[in-house]
Amino acid sequence: MGRFLALLLLFVPALASANSDVALESQVFVERVSKDKLGRRKLVLEAPKIVVPGDRLVYILKYRNVSDRSAKTYFVTNPMPSAVMFQGAAEDSAQVSVNGGLNWGRLETLKIRENGGGLRSARLEDVTHVRWPMARPIPVGGSGRLSFRGIVR
Repeated sequence: MGRFLALLLLFVPALASANSDVALESQVFVERVSKDKLGRRKLVLEAPKIVVPGDRLVYILKYRNVSDRSAKTYFVTNPMPSAVMFQGAAEDSAQVSVNGGLNWGRLETLKIRENGGGLRSARLEDVTHVRWPMARPIPVGGSGRLSFRGIVR
């Protein structure tokens, strides 16, 4: 049981970063299959208590402009917890890094240098960070949310 509690700490979302004009709140949920009163399957999001390999997680990042001016060009960036394999972001604008945030792009455009020196296409398990470049300014008090999914390794 202690092992699962220690693992759970790895799934608490790392505080995403943006510029100082934008306040961020991170949440993580476990996606579970449940049945309704008629026995039909439905997906529910629950607060993570115990997680095991294979559990599906949903991360939600809420942002809000807390400054007295419009928030112009910026990025919201979130590191992937090491015990979680990236599964995708809800927003098409999401970019990923497979080298600790040094380079960014769509997963299908990124390469990984292997130990032998060769290159291979990056895969979901290689993602170290996810970020969203905000294309439009956020007005004073404006807010929104971003999300991505992962699977416990």
